[in-house]
Amino acid sequence: MRRTRKLLTQLTKTLNNQMIQNFLVVGVITVVIKGISFYKETLVSAEFGLSELLDTFFIAALIPSFIQNVFLVALKNLFIPNYIIEQKSPEGRIGAFQAFTLLTIVGISLVLTLCVYLFSIYGLEHLFPGHTERYYSLIRGQLYILLPCITIWAVGNYFSGLLDIANKFFVSSISALFAPVMTIIFLFTLVDELGSYVLSLGLLCGSSSALLLNLFCSLYFKLVKFAKIRFNDNMRMMLKQYPPKIISAFLTGVNPFVDQFFAAQLIVGSIAAINYGVRIPNILVGILMIVLGKILLPFFSRQIGNNKEAAFQNLKFILKLVFGLSLFISSIFMIFSEEIIRFVFERGEFDPNDTELVSSLQIIALLYSPFVLCTLICVQFLTAFNKNKFMAWASLWNLVLNLILNYLFVKIYGVYGLVLSTTIVCIINSFLYVTYTLRLRTSD
Repeated sequence: MRRTRKLLTQLTKTLNNQMIQNFLVVGVITVVIKGISFYKETLVSAEFGLSELLDTFFIAALIPSFIQNVFLVALKNLFIPNYIIEQKSPEGRIGAFQAFTLLTIVGISLVLTLCVYLFSIYGLEHLFPGHTERYYSLIRGQLYILLPCITIWAVGNYFSGLLDIANKFFVSSISALFAPVMTIIFLFTLVDELGSYVLSLGLLCGSSSALLLNLFCSLYFKLVKFAKIRFNDNMRMMLKQYPPKIISAFLTGVNPFVDQFFAAQLIVGSIAAINYGVRIPNILVGILMIVLGKILLPFFSRQIGNNKEAAFQNLKFILKLVFGLSLFISSIFMIFSEEIIRFVFERGEFDPNDTELVSSLQIIALLYSPFVLCTLICVQFLTAFNKNKFMAWASLWNLVLNLILNYLFVKIYGVYGLVLSTTIVCIINSFLYVTYTLRLRTSD
C-alpha cells in the first residue's frame, strides 16, 4: 500500500492535470481506434486468409508507409520542438515558420511519390524476386492507388502536429479512425465490385477523410497563420537536424523491407503469417506509442527548455512505469496466445494450422514490446533535445545486426527466425538508447 501511494505521488508530480487529461483522451480514443482496426483485420483474415492477394497488399502498403515514416514523419517530429522554440523566441515568426515547413513537406512528398512510381516500374522485381507476373501486377495495381497517400499523409500529419502543439489531442487522434472505418465499409459493401483493390481504396479514402478533418479543425481553431517566408536561425537548426533524423528513420524503416525480403523467399503466406503474428503485439505497443508519441514530444520540448534536471527525472520515472506496465500486459497475452489467435482469426480461410503458426510467432513478438516502448520514449526525448546524430548511428547498427540475424536464423528456424531476429534487435537497441539518453544528464 505504501509503495502504491508513493507511485501515485510520483505520478502526480510528473504529470500535471492537463497532461493526465491528455493521456486519458488520447488513450481512450486510441483504444477505440485499435479495437476497430483489429475488427477490420478479422474481416480481412476471414475474407483473404494467408493469400497471395494479402501478401501483395502488405508489400504495396509498405512502400508508401516507408516513405512517410522515413522522410515526412521525421520532419514533423523536428517541426514540433522547433516550433515551440519559435513560439518562445522574442522575434518568433510563427506564420513564416508554418509556411516554410508546409512548403518543404509538400515538395518532398511530391518528389518521393515520383521516386516510388519509378521504382515500381524498374525495381520491384529486383527487390522481391522469384514471383509470377500476376504477383507483381497485383502489387503495382494496389501501389498506384496508394501513391497519393504519401502527400495526403504528409500534409495531414502537418496539421495534426499543429493540433498537438495546441493541446487539441482529441481531434488529431480521432482522425485516425477514418482509415479502418472506410476499409470496413468497403469490405461489407464493395468487395465484389472492387475485387483486389478493396483494401487499397479503403485506405486511400480513409486517409483523405483524415486530412480534411485535420485541415478543417486547424482552420476552425485559428492555428493556421501563414506569412511570407523569412529564413531564420531556427529554420536552419531544423534543417540541420533533418539529415541525421532522415538517416535514422531510413535505416529503421529499411528493417521491415529486410524482413519482407527474407519472408518472400519462403512459402507463399509467410509474409501474411508474420503480419498476423505481430498484429496483437503491434496493437498493444501501438496504443502506447501513439499516446506517448503525441504527448511526450511537446512535453519534453517544453521541459527541456525550462528545467533540464526535472526533464531527466521525469524521463526515468516514465521509463520505469511504462516498462513495468507493458511487461505485465505482454506476459498475460503470451500465456493465452493460442486461445487469442483462435478466437480472433480462426474462421473462413484461416484454419487451425494457421492458428498454431501465428500464435507461436505472436509469443516471440510479445517479448520485444516493453523494450520498443522504452526506445520510443528515449527517441522523443532525444528529438526534443535535438540529439539526432546518435539515432542515426544506432539505426545503422540495428540494420546490420538485423541483416546478420535474419540470414542466420531464417536458415535454422524459417519464418520463426525472422521474428526472433527482430526481437533480439529491439532488446539490444533499447539498452543502447536508454543508456545513452540517461548519460546526457551528466554530459550536458
